[in-house]
Amino acid sequence: MKKIPFFFLLLLTFTSCKKFLDVNTSPNNPPNVPVSTILPTTTIGLAFANSNDLNRATSALVQHIAGVANQTLAYDVYNLDGSFDNQWNGEIYGNTLNDLQIIIDQHGTTSPVYAGIAKLQMAYVYSIATDIWGEVPYSQAAQGTKFLFPRFDKQEDIYQGNAALGITSLFDLVKSGLLDLAKTPNAFTPGVDDLVYKGDLAKWARMGNTLLLKFAIHISNRNPTLATSTIASVIAGNNYINSNALDFEVPFSVTVGNQNAIYNFNNVNRPQDQMLSARLLALSRSLNDTIRLSKFFTKPLIPGGITGTPTFVAFDNGSAAAVPTLSIAVGQTQYYLRSKYGIHLTGAAEPLTSATPGGATPIRILTNAQVQFILAESALILGTPGVANTYYQAGITASMQKVGMTPVEIANYFATNPLVVTLAGTTEQQRQQIITQKYMSWIGNGIEAYNDYRRTGYPVLTLVNNPAGDNPNVIPTRLPYTITELSSNPNAPKPRPKTDVKLWFAK
Repeated sequence: MKKIPFFFLLLLTFTSCKKFLDVNTSPNNPPNVPVSTILPTTTIGLAFANSNDLNRATSALVQHIAGVANQTLAYDVYNLDGSFDNQWNGEIYGNTLNDLQIIIDQHGTTSPVYAGIAKLQMAYVYSIATDIWGEVPYSQAAQGTKFLFPRFDKQEDIYQGNAALGITSLFDLVKSGLLDLAKTPNAFTPGVDDLVYKGDLAKWARMGNTLLLKFAIHISNRNPTLATSTIASVIAGNNYINSNALDFEVPFSVTVGNQNAIYNFNNVNRPQDQMLSARLLALSRSLNDTIRLSKFFTKPLIPGGITGTPTFVAFDNGSAAAVPTLSIAVGQTQYYLRSKYGIHLTGAAEPLTSATPGGATPIRILTNAQVQFILAESALILGTPGVANTYYQAGITASMQKVGMTPVEIANYFATNPLVVTLAGTTEQQRQQIITQKYMSWIGNGIEAYNDYRRTGYPVLTLVNNPAGDNPNVIPTRLPYTITELSSNPNAPKPRPKTDVKLWFAK
């Protein structure tokens, strides 16, 4: 089945999450749409929300990248206010969550398997929203005209539920989806319209259980009892993502309009806006881990001209120094002179020519490496089954395999860096090791790295040069609400929380 182009996803961007059904003739009775048509749209929408502007902002905040021009430069120094309307109104509420609710409402009885997939996707999208902003519309969102001004639910209620307020927890939403997946399917079951698993419901069940692991470790600071019981139950069930082949990742293609968002921004729309952070480069070098870094970021052929030695060219976050020259053209070939996202994230080999299009690399949402690091941290701090060091080493291995390091390269890294690949020291020192390696594995997915940083404080990051924003003395702990939502929804928090106000799950 042909994938839905990105521009189609953006046609229905609305002014506020409360208005997302206004385009229908009858907002209480939107026309039935074949579920096989909706599912590809929600899947791509989910990946787009993860990898577009929210990813750029969070990747700058965790210093994976340095913003050097335009909006990404503003994010780099914490100037965040006035942004993310498209992400809130279109990518999350106006499109993806609305369509997922349609699948559940209109097809839940006749196509329970689709409803199950929709609930799993919905849980992930809502987690993006609350992990970025804290209190967000949840229990009253995606309900058409029933709630014109949806309530902003507390993050602790979104994660844990609140029966008195009619709030179903994210955990229970996932469990409901898993139950739907187990129901007897009818004639309407996913196939090629399922862009990720091609209708393999066993893999979707693994995805759902992996979501439970992700949510549990998120709340481990605030509700270790629920976190422990959830993780122990998932481990006992042994039905989660435990190999790279099972990763939940959304595919894209080289066709214009169907390329992934990371490629589009970095190689087509705004190639001048961001590059490798000098701080990430320094961390990678301290870990002797530049082979893996070279899979995430390019090494331009300088100094020495086009035939020189490949060298990382990074930039310090917020620096007032001159930014390195972007690129030079030699004939029909373009050579970038900065370290930018590389082929693992963009699908584009360099040097670039018109004959080497990119964008076919998948957007990686839930991964085996992530799971192994979750289980390592959980074994360490919660005492769940398994050996923390075994999981930790499995996470490093899975990440290195995923980016394309060879077995020889991986074996050599383990042999020559025993202090890096072996947990040692206090519990907190070992946790720092785990999260630092997880941070390295999440290059290209700033949202997940940002989540881990805020709830653990790792890796240790320092303020950028020339910080600004709400509080120049604090790395932002949340993104500001959008101007449109603040002005149009009377239930939005006013005044908005400043970006130095910690979220509920944070350390």
